[in-house]
Amino acid sequence: MGAATACFLARDHGVAVTVLERDLGFARASSALSASSIRQQFSQPANIALSQWSLGFLQRVGEELALGDERPEVGLVEAGYLYLATPAGAATLRAQQAVQTAAGAEIALLEPAALQARFPWLDVQGLALGSLGLRGEGWFDGPALHQALRRKARACGAAFVQADVTGFDRAGDRVRAALASDGRRFDADALVLCAGAWSAPLAAALGLALPVSPKKRDVFVFDSPARLPQCPLVIDPSGLWFRPDGGTRYLCGAPPRQPWPGDPDEPPLEAIDHAQFEEVLWPTLAARVPGFEALRLRSAWAGYYEMNAFDHNGLAGALPGWRNAYTACGFSGHGMQQAPAVGAALAALVVGGTSDAPPLDALAPQRLLEGRLLRELNII
Repeated sequence: MGAATACFLARDHGVAVTVLERDLGFARASSALSASSIRQQFSQPANIALSQWSLGFLQRVGEELALGDERPEVGLVEAGYLYLATPAGAATLRAQQAVQTAAGAEIALLEPAALQARFPWLDVQGLALGSLGLRGEGWFDGPALHQALRRKARACGAAFVQADVTGFDRAGDRVRAALASDGRRFDADALVLCAGAWSAPLAAALGLALPVSPKKRDVFVFDSPARLPQCPLVIDPSGLWFRPDGGTRYLCGAPPRQPWPGDPDEPPLEAIDHAQFEEVLWPTLAARVPGFEALRLRSAWAGYYEMNAFDHNGLAGALPGWRNAYTACGFSGHGMQQAPAVGAALAALVVGGTSDAPPLDALAPQRLLEGRLLRELNII
């Protein structure tokens, strides 16, 4: 979010931007540890629009973020998402498909027989319906996108500086400077808070309570001799998801077991729940895809969702009570895919300019004060 906003501010509006980042190695950043997928199967039209705009950006990323003759690539694979539902969840898929179709998404509903015919490797026992994205969904190289945004931003005059921001110099309803832990001061005409899972403590320094916290999610990498032609990213009714990652390799994950360890804020990323894979995920994978019985776990990693406990949706726009402070945080797992659209729209909002990206009105942080929920039901 920060790199995208900086890129559009510098590239499209000629603004002198300084990005303050406490770790320029991004070792714990959600963007570096994301599974980097993109979809249109959301329950809120605002999220559908943001991901559709971002998809178009990814499709032409070589042109958008070119540096001379160098064209970046992000490895976009449009293989679709497949949500599976039991009889209890079928009505929800149908209702959401109506919203998605109205927003221009191409989503097909498949009965079990059609699922079996299209994906013969899938066990459809217990299923009532599947919702498949026919185009405009899949996955990409998230770190490559992040790097390309940063390089383009720097080429347009933006600076990326290592600094641990701990507070702000304020005057009335304006922020005058960001203050770093080593005593440095960074004067600014406007502030954009894009600290991801760690945004809440910085917002508190501005007198605002953001319900955003780091929630660890494990991703497992496994090999399987099974061949799954046309395999999309599959979301099982259990909450398990999996997708191909080239050749015989696959990624998978699921919400953490409860209680383990109670899903606290910011557990150590090194604490991978390998027992969850052995005891829960592997049996579920083998039941849904019999060919996965012979899989072999290769590795695992973990990253933080910047979870917005209020309504599982991003907070993007002006910070209430401040004339020159903005944020983009709390996207609860779908921030990487929406970063281009949010960055473009937020940059225009900061400078009072225009953008063809979808407006951010629905995501405005003001809704926290008003108690106005924009609840996103499709959170993976």
